[in-house]
Amino acid sequence: MTLNDILSGERVDVARGKRVQTKDDALRALSAMLASGGLGPSADEYLQVFCEREALQSTGIGDGVAIPHGALEALGGQIAAVLICPDGVPFEAIDDRPVRILFAVAGPKRATGEHLKTLARVSRLLRDAGFREKLLASAAAADAFDLIRSAEEGRAA
Repeated sequence: MTLNDILSGERVDVARGKRVQTKDDALRALSAMLASGGLGPSADEYLQVFCEREALQSTGIGDGVAIPHGALEALGGQIAAVLICPDGVPFEAIDDRPVRILFAVAGPKRATGEHLKTLARVSRLLRDAGFREKLLASAAAADAFDLIRSAEEGRAA
């Protein structure tokens, strides 16, 4: 499974300006994107799972990246959403720097192994400083989605 299998253009957004200013704003935006299809859990259910995970320890992994994640019984498979915040969001990250790229992943509770593989794949992709800079320079959500899709196609080859 690649990230292209769990991410769609509708679940990628570039938030410029004042729309996303806090960690809570970011988690709400990601939750709304994940719930937007209306076929699975509600935005409130995603938000609850993400907030529970954040209460344990921030998913801000450093270098301006956070990977909020969690598991929900009602999900049939892995699903992802990406939020780019060029201005940065305070996120209690491990390096205490604002987060600018948020890549949320949710999966079914029964698929722990697949969930961990997906998180590792996201982490490897976002470790590349050049790739992060290209994402942050995306003028629109479609541009960011195309970058992720192209990077995944290149890795699958």
